[in-house]
Amino acid sequence: MMKQYGSNSYLFGGNAPYVEEMYEAYLDNPGSVDDNWRDYFDALQHVPATDGSDSRDVAHAPVIESFAQRAKANAFAHKASATDLAIARKQVHVQSLIAAYRFLGSRWADLDPLKRAERPKIPELEPAFYDLSESDMDITFSASNTYFSKAENMTLREILQALRETYCGTLGAEIMHITDPTEKRWWQERLESIRSKPSFTPEKKKHILDRLTAAEGLERFLHTKYVGQKRFSLEGGESFIASMDEAVQRAGTNGVQEIVIGMAHRGRLNVLVNTLGKMPKDLFAEFDHTAPENLPSGDVKYHQGFSSDVSTVGGPVHLSLAFNPSHLEIVNPVVEGSVKARMDRRGDKTGDQVLPVLVHGDAAFAGQGVVMETLALAQTRGYYTGGTLHLVINNQIGFTTSDPRDARSTLYCSDIVKMIEAPVLHVNGDDPEAVVLATQLAMDYRQAFKKDVVVDIICFRKLGHNEQDTPSLTQPLMYKKIAQHPGTRRLYGDKLVAQGVLPADGPDEMFKAFRAAMDAGKHTVDPVLTNFKSKYAVDWAPYLGKKWTDSADTALPMTEIRRLSERITTIPPTFKAHPLVEKVIADRAAMGRGEINVDWGMGEHLAYASLVASGYAVRLSGEDCGRGTFVHRHAVLHDQNREKWDTGTYVPLENIAENQAPFVVIDSILSEEAVLGFEYGYAAAEPNTLTIWEGQFGDFVNGAQVVIDQFIASGEVKWGRSNGLTLMLPHGYEGQGPEHSSARLERFMQLAADMNMQIVQPTTASQIFHLLRRQMVRPLRKPLIIMTPKSLLRNKDATSPLTEFSKGEFRTVISDLSTTLDASKVKRLIACSGKVYYDLVKKREEKKTDVAIIRVEQLYPFPHKVFANELKKYPNLAEIVWCQDEPQNQGAWFFVQHYIHENMQDGQRLGYAGRPASASPAVGYSHLHQEQQKSLHDQAFAKLKGFVLTK
Repeated sequence: MMKQYGSNSYLFGGNAPYVEEMYEAYLDNPGSVDDNWRDYFDALQHVPATDGSDSRDVAHAPVIESFAQRAKANAFAHKASATDLAIARKQVHVQSLIAAYRFLGSRWADLDPLKRAERPKIPELEPAFYDLSESDMDITFSASNTYFSKAENMTLREILQALRETYCGTLGAEIMHITDPTEKRWWQERLESIRSKPSFTPEKKKHILDRLTAAEGLERFLHTKYVGQKRFSLEGGESFIASMDEAVQRAGTNGVQEIVIGMAHRGRLNVLVNTLGKMPKDLFAEFDHTAPENLPSGDVKYHQGFSSDVSTVGGPVHLSLAFNPSHLEIVNPVVEGSVKARMDRRGDKTGDQVLPVLVHGDAAFAGQGVVMETLALAQTRGYYTGGTLHLVINNQIGFTTSDPRDARSTLYCSDIVKMIEAPVLHVNGDDPEAVVLATQLAMDYRQAFKKDVVVDIICFRKLGHNEQDTPSLTQPLMYKKIAQHPGTRRLYGDKLVAQGVLPADGPDEMFKAFRAAMDAGKHTVDPVLTNFKSKYAVDWAPYLGKKWTDSADTALPMTEIRRLSERITTIPPTFKAHPLVEKVIADRAAMGRGEINVDWGMGEHLAYASLVASGYAVRLSGEDCGRGTFVHRHAVLHDQNREKWDTGTYVPLENIAENQAPFVVIDSILSEEAVLGFEYGYAAAEPNTLTIWEGQFGDFVNGAQVVIDQFIASGEVKWGRSNGLTLMLPHGYEGQGPEHSSARLERFMQLAADMNMQIVQPTTASQIFHLLRRQMVRPLRKPLIIMTPKSLLRNKDATSPLTEFSKGEFRTVISDLSTTLDASKVKRLIACSGKVYYDLVKKREEKKTDVAIIRVEQLYPFPHKVFANELKKYPNLAEIVWCQDEPQNQGAWFFVQHYIHENMQDGQRLGYAGRPASASPAVGYSHLHQEQQKSLHDQAFAKLKGFVLTK
């Protein structure tokens, strides 16, 4: 109302300056204005002033001008005394000193049990750097931005002492690289309020000593009973077991119900016995070589996994120690994937119930690239696990390398975690109470903020890299100091005796009791729950002992195919897809009605839709797999009219049925090793989900070779772990050069043995449909390696009629489809796999020759019976040619020739048609590619040359 009045009244708006000018003239000389205005202004003089007085108003302009002139002359400035300025300046310097200790205090922390290095010179941590001297020490300054005490003010002496106790004791915190102010304040309050010093009860201290005794006791027992046998001793880092114990108990108190642990070999046997509760007698049986050996290969004892259920104050907690090869940090993404699967099974979106714990060595943590790749997954949508607790057994040496000038290019081994702003607590392993406190703080931070956190336990390695090593050969100074070290258990035991917590013989009696338990082979973790089973536990029994030849009904009723097709091709009416995508959707709708043949993308979609409708979840991840590298999938649609960057997507496969299983498609970060390891871990924990990793190009899988060699190919024969992970690797020679042609089929073929995986190269839309369904419907969980096509994604010859989805199954070998071929006239049969089949059919049409061409769609396990039956169809068959796009030393040739020979008849000959052996997977010159293509096609029909194998 006032706004409206102000704009309409003659006293406001555009008239205001004119009225103000007349009023100023009236105040100076009332007779100078018009009578009407004078009467009006006279009336204003009878209105009481704001101060209640009846004084007459004065002219405003002179007053305003006076204030302006005084302001120009700085007449209003407060004249602070020199003393005031000096105090203010010192207060600023005190704040700078506080900030310096928060940033750099860890550099002066007492962290090395061996005390090998002098304290570095850091001027910023000295009061003199800020012009503060001894004379200032008893001056009181504001400490309102600290948490040292409830008092607002403290003397400089008190502030400095508090800073050094908090940041320069046996716990050194790195927290100031965190950008979130809330998180930073959380750490400052938790550390400064207790001066980074725990206040444990006598019972708690006894328990810590008990864990140190268990850690040292097991190592000493094994060292004397199994002299010289490798075990990768934890001696020198026994506080780690106290940390693990605290992590488990704290997690249980916070509501965590499952913990998945990943670690390399250092201290692994100790964790198995003293954290997970493996019976010592079972471990001893492995040393004595009397343990059951019922796996085709098996593995050494310090790579073994284990699981158990332990009791905590908060309830039972299931512990899983992941199996791990000697590739150190490669287990990290595997653990994260396993945790993600367990979270999904529980409906745990934020990691409240499942905790990943990764244990690192200092050299590997700083040196292994998979560490960075795994950290990069930490806060992404598809790989988020609610924050990981990282524990570093920092024995300050790699195998033989301890010189920091060689060990890494960073100050701390943990500096890599600053890329995700994870806080780091460096702690002296000789102060087990500080180690336990650091673990408590780390666990509380993880539960509060659901982010990664690191506890860097700085300790030493009493023995060599292994028990047969002589470390003083390369580390004479370090091992002189280690030889003089009494041991963490002894130091802490003496401390508790001095405090009166234990009698003089208390630590020794505790050690004797543990030794007695060892001699009896009894549990060292109490209590381990032997009869507890979580409702979320997975029963793998239905998938064990099955054969790859077991049949699976993968066909669907036509009515269901049409229903699924409709759901796949239905998008919300207000959703505006890209015109090209609209065309894809329209074509797929026509495919679903049987009007046109089904292409590869629709075949995939029908497989996924049928699985989620049947209760099998689907998880598909990889670089750009939502759209597909070759723009064929379009599993995620994007609204062209969306107004916000984080909205406007639609996934048809999420809308198949009301109670369907989840369909998850993830465009991963640009990583192969960590993402493939993650998906392996996911599939290892969840047999009821079709878990797929797709390479952007098949060639890129070589960046994850360690995962393939150490887990996918050998995990079952080494550890007895079944896994149904599926790999989709685009493969095909189409002139795109050395790095975009080959998925390195030969490497998988070389690793294929013991029925450890399935290697296939499907060539039609119906084949991929039946294959993906077979992977879940058949109760067999083996890795599935699919050489997926590129150009065939849009090749009409590779499409399939809708009827092939309602009948049949995945065909391991596809017969010659020619309707004019006379079997009795066939003297040569070309066997091939993949795209080259279509090239050979065209070549045969040109040559008009009676040559049979069959496709081997499953290369391993090789379908001997089916292949032999194909050969028997041709009574006069004399020659068999294996034709492939790949060079002779690559592809399947060197591996399938033995299988083919086994199924040949006496007198039949086997030859090769393809590219010559090559150091590179493919050529980069287009004209040379075309020449090679023509040559290999011609070879397939020409007289046998070169290596010929006769039966």
